[in-house]
Amino acid sequence: MAATRVLTAAAATTQPTSCFLSKRAFLLPAKTSCLSFNRRALVLKSKQTFSCSAIYNPQTKVQEEGQSETLDYRVFFLDGSSGKKVSPWHDIPLALGDGVFNFIVEIPKESKAKMEVATDEDYTPIKQDTKKGKLRYYPYNINWNYGLLPQTWEDPSQANPEVEGAFGDNDPVDVVEIGEAQRKIGEVLKIKPLAALAMIDEGELDWKIVAISLDDPKAHLVNDVDDVEKHFPGTLTAIRDWFRDYKIPDGKPANRFGLGDKPANKDYALKIIHETNESWAKLVKRSVDAGDLSLF
Repeated sequence: MAATRVLTAAAATTQPTSCFLSKRAFLLPAKTSCLSFNRRALVLKSKQTFSCSAIYNPQTKVQEEGQSETLDYRVFFLDGSSGKKVSPWHDIPLALGDGVFNFIVEIPKESKAKMEVATDEDYTPIKQDTKKGKLRYYPYNINWNYGLLPQTWEDPSQANPEVEGAFGDNDPVDVVEIGEAQRKIGEVLKIKPLAALAMIDEGELDWKIVAISLDDPKAHLVNDVDDVEKHFPGTLTAIRDWFRDYKIPDGKPANRFGLGDKPANKDYALKIIHETNESWAKLVKRSVDAGDLSLF
């Protein structure tokens, strides 16, 4: 029987930073970024101009269907009010204002089942990845909470001239959350980005945003890449090495990293988030070919 638990998807914010279709124009303050909007309205009415208004702020539940570590296992997200299925990728807002973003946990730290949002299935539930019909596992535990930034997309048709001309990997942007607590699959955390690693996986660009949950005891100490080195010594190197080497036990070559093999700072991470959010907006407006990706 499926189990259900309630999670808060996003907290209210005094700064309206979300966008959605509206009949009435709304002007943002000059420095306010417009990173999130009501995606379903946009998909249905994509020929209209969308403008910005108060943030879409859902309460969500997660509903597990099937048994964990089986091919049929799925973690669906439900709207807390209506009980209807929603997409963690498309319907949970990205930006909460003041440099804070929502992060959806796919893989809890100290576990190795390779869980991911099923971008080609309706409502994009979380499932365990497969290869040749078999469930995939990392060769060893991942040491951080891992997941995605909603409402982002690494466009496979766009080459990045700053990272060896690599094209996007056709997925949402990944987050490596370095806090001390082990989180749960489907948990939605408020995080602040600290750094970015430009991983190149079989020629595809696969950004890793290093971040920390705001409720972590050390969150107030870290605001940029240098703070990570100071308060979490060795962590950035460990993250890079882990993602570089995890495929080697399966006989594959090591992954590579662009940007001089070094982590970029917070400002660069924010630039990546903004650019991939714009790519996602084009995707859900159908300005680019979605291919097999689900937009619902």
